[in-house]
Formats: sequence, C-alpha cells, structure tokens
Amino acid sequence: MASHSAHQRPRPVETESAVFAKVAALLLGILVAVLGFFSLLMWADAREARDSAAPPAAATSDIAAAHNTALPLNSFAGVVPENAQELAAAHKPYDATLPPIPAGDLVKVHMTLEDLTVEIAPGVKYNTWAFDGHGAPGPVVNVREGQTVEMTLTNGGSIPHSIDFHAARIAPNVAFKDVAPGDSIKFRFTASDPGVFMYHCGTKPVLAHIANGMYGAIIIQPKQALPKVDNEYVLVGSEWYLNGDGIEEPASLDFAKARARLSDWVTFNGYANQYVTHPLTADPGETTRFWVVAAGPTNNVNFHVVGGMLDRAWVNGGLTNPPQTNVQTVIVPAGGGGVFDVKLGAEGLYPFVSHAFADVDLGQVGLLKIGNPKGTASH
Repeated sequence: MASHSAHQRPRPVETESAVFAKVAALLLGILVAVLGFFSLLMWADAREARDSAAPPAAATSDIAAAHNTALPLNSFAGVVPENAQELAAAHKPYDATLPPIPAGDLVKVHMTLEDLTVEIAPGVKYNTWAFDGHGAPGPVVNVREGQTVEMTLTNGGSIPHSIDFHAARIAPNVAFKDVAPGDSIKFRFTASDPGVFMYHCGTKPVLAHIANGMYGAIIIQPKQALPKVDNEYVLVGSEWYLNGDGIEEPASLDFAKARARLSDWVTFNGYANQYVTHPLTADPGETTRFWVVAAGPTNNVNFHVVGGMLDRAWVNGGLTNPPQTNVQTVIVPAGGGGVFDVKLGAEGLYPFVSHAFADVDLGQVGLLKIGNPKGTASH
C-alpha cells in the first residue's frame, strides 16, 4: 500500500537568484524603516531648534522691546529711559536753518575742538570729540563761490585732531595735518566749486574720529544763484556705535561695532528723531530746499520725502549743471552731498527719511509740517 506522502506534490527548489532577491528586499525594507526613523528625529530636532530660536512675541506698542529681541547682545539700538517721550519734547533741536552768507571777499572761520558729552537720543548720552563746542554736527559754513575761506583750527581736546574740507582744492599734508592738543593751525582756500560738501577730522583712524562726531557741512552757493525758494534746511546724516546704553553713564565708541557697521542710532543732525518731535516747517505751496550731507562714517543717505517728489535734485555737487526733476529717491553717498527742492501744496505732515528703512528704524527720520495740520503722522 502506498504511503500518503507519496501522493504529495513535491516542493519546487528555489534558485540562488530567488533567495538573493528575497534577502535584498528584506534589507531594503529595513533600510527604509531606519531612514524614516532618523528623518523623523531630524524633523523633530529642527522644529525644536526653530521654536527655541524664534523671538518671543512683543506688544506692538513696545517698539524697543520688539527690536531688541532680534539684535545682538551688545546692541543698544532703541534703548531709552522710561521718560524718553518727555525728554524728547524738552530737547532743543539742532537748528537746521541755513545760516546767511557772510559779507566780503574773506570769510574767517574759527573752530575750537573739545571733548564734549552730548545727547544723541532721548536720555542717551555720548562722549564726543566736538567741533567748536557744538556737538555733532559741527557748525554749518555757508559761503559764496569765489570767496576765500580762512580756517583757524584750535585743538582744545586731549588727543591730536585735524580738519578736512571736501570743498577745498589744497594739499592735504599742508592744510589737513594733525594739530596737537593746545596748538592751532591756519590755512586758506578759495571756494571755487559750488555744492554742499562734508568737512571732518582726518586724523587716523578716521573711522573713529568721524564716528565720534567730528563732521559738518560746508555750502558753496554758485555765483549765479539757484532758483529762489521759501525755506532752506541743512541735514547731516550720520550713525553712532555705542559701548553702552548711555543712560546711567555716557557711552563711548565701540570701534569693533563701527567696523562691523552695527549702528545703535542713525540720525539727522546728531539726534535721533528730533525733527519728528520738533518738525521743520513750511506753508502750503512753498518750496523747501534741503541741503543734505551723508557724513557716515559709513552709511549713505537715500533721501526721500514721503507724499511728495524731489522737484529739483542736484546730486553730489554739480550746482552749475541742470538739476534732475521729479525724482522719488536720491542716494547721497557717504562723504557726499545733494541739494533737493520740494514743493508741497496741501497741509499735512510729510516725513523725510533715508529710504534705507533700517536707518529710519534707528532714528534717521523727520517731519516737514506744512501749515497747521491736525493729527499725527503714522507712516
């Protein structure tokens, strides 16, 4: 009698290639599972890192706190005392009005350098090296093409300083040389190139001397006068680099931040937002002329008037050339100057800014108040 096993179908014999395929499929499945597991871990780690790095939400009314969440630990941008608004209102703004041209063929200018502590933002004190006890910027020099400027510089400070006029065609080693504390230097040059120019200390390191407030504007009016306007204002743009907040104790220059271009405040005429609290003024339909210098030491001024056009623009000198017309924004390079006419017909508050808005955020903004408008500017 035949056994039961004799009637079973024989099992097929697996080939070597089939066995290899099964093993490969198994290994591939394990590899996919492992990669998926590690991808999940990496996603979780990345999400945790992102969430921990994200700055905490800040109330929209707390501008300084919102800024500081994203700033380096050694930044003092936007840091002001609690009574900053009161201090801003009490601050006497730098007089931006263009001074008159002195009479005669010879214009004598005498500046005395001194170490001076000034405010550069509400309640923020800074140790400057100042021209003529004036803080920053130094006094505006306004002359007519063809006049001779006689410059006397007396160093009442504690280290050597000098003065460099961008408007002067003169040997720098003769006129712009260092002046030791207690000494004076005198030189002359002819105001031969119409425009608005920077002057500054040229003593090494120049970055430090300009960053410490040693700059100003010299204006040379062309013999053939520019079109008549109703108001004329001088704006000198600059930035500040602080080694402290300047509230309890005056701050001084942080040279490493100046090299890295990490400014704490950026200003027109040395003080953050001063022409927001104390606007410059004009009447409806009047033309206002801005004489603008970018003193730096590093930043340009991208000049723009919100709600208007630069009806006439003389860029970086060239007052004897025809102006550009109806321009929205003009770059005034660091160390350069520009002249801009703006006619505004309707009452209102018109911001003037550097359209590099990181600089607006740090104080380089003002208002031109036309007439007696109601309300405040929210732009």
